[in-house]
Formats: sequence, C-alpha cells, structure tokens
Amino acid sequence: MRPTMHDATTETARRGASAMRIARRLAALAPLLIVAACASDRFSGSPSPGPGAGYRSTGAAAAAGSDFEPMPPSGSAEVIASPLPPAPGTAAAPDGSIVAPGTLGPDGTLTGTGGTPGPVAGLGSQPTSAPPAPTRSTVTGGWTAREAAGGSCRITLSSAPALDLYKASTSGCGGRDLQSVNAWDLRDGEVYLYSRGSVVARLKGGGSSFNGVLAKSGAPLTLSR
Repeated sequence: MRPTMHDATTETARRGASAMRIARRLAALAPLLIVAACASDRFSGSPSPGPGAGYRSTGAAAAAGSDFEPMPPSGSAEVIASPLPPAPGTAAAPDGSIVAPGTLGPDGTLTGTGGTPGPVAGLGSQPTSAPPAPTRSTVTGGWTAREAAGGSCRITLSSAPALDLYKASTSGCGGRDLQSVNAWDLRDGEVYLYSRGSVVARLKGGGSSFNGVLAKSGAPLTLSR
C-alpha cells in the first residue's frame, strides 16, 4: 500500500514535536551543567594551602580582634637530680652506695637491718695454725712406737749425748730394726733413729705425733704420746 500525502504530513509533525521536547529538556539541564563545570574548575584549579597557612590564619584572626592570643614559648624546665632513698632493710654507705643487710661497708663496718653499723666479728674461717717446730727438749722423753704389723713398743729418747748424737733405748719392739735403736737426733725438724751409726728410721711431725718409715723395709712407723 503506498503512503499518502496525509501520512507524510503526520510523520513530519511527529518528528517536529519530538525535537521540541528534546530541546526543552536540554534547556532545563543547561544551568545544572554550567554549575557542575564551575565547581569542577574551582576544585581542580585552587592552590593547596602552604605549610604556613594555619599560622597566617591565626595571625589574621588575632589582627582582626580575636579573643584567642598566642601563648608565649615556655622555657626548658630545670631538672634537679637527687639520690633515691635506700630501700627498706638497707643502709646507705658514706660514698652514697647502698649496702645490703649484713654486708661490709666501705668504712670496714658491718651494716645490719635497722641497727647501727658495728665492727666485723669475723671474715670467714681463719686458717689453722701449723704446730710449732719440734725442738730437742720437746722430743726428749718416752714414745709409743706403732709398727706396720700392728704391734707397738716403747722408745725412749734421752737427752744424754752419745758422741755427736743422743742416747735412745727400746722396750718390747718386735722388729729387729727397732730393737737395735740406740741413738737419735733432731735435724731440720725431723727425728732420726740410729742403730750403731746407721739410720733406722726418719720421721716428720710435731707436738705429740711423728710419722715416718723404716729405712731398710720402707714400712710405716708412728711415734705418739
């Protein structure tokens, strides 16, 4: 079916009405587009505040008669150091150090808890003194000799001289070496027993005990009182 002139006129009128509606819509949106463009230009082109912007704003507010006034800079506070008091149960030494209870202070006194420092009673165990060196007078007399076999006998060391030695005698000794002892001497703190000029035994010690060995057999020998 072929279009008629009436149809063409109707189509042209419809298109014109549509174009007018679009134009009215664009005219209504134009102010909004202009405002958006201006806002975009302002945000994108405005410079950021510099490091001193806040300070200048504060100064401007003060110049304009603001109630806020800048505070003056405060000077550095002086720090005074003082020693802490000693803890409970301790004492302060003369040099300022803390001395624990029962310890030795710098002045040589012992500090206790809650008391007055007093002299030190003792500084550990004292070494035992060695027995005095024997002399001929302390060695002279009767002794009990104990042999290696377990037997015992008596040996008397006399103060009577025998040539360059001193006389000695034995009683009840089982070993032949001790039976023949007839002289003795003290040299360098050691007791020597002799038989006809030959050394029978050599003993070391002091006080009431001497220990040694027999010269020939090497058997131990002890003299005690």
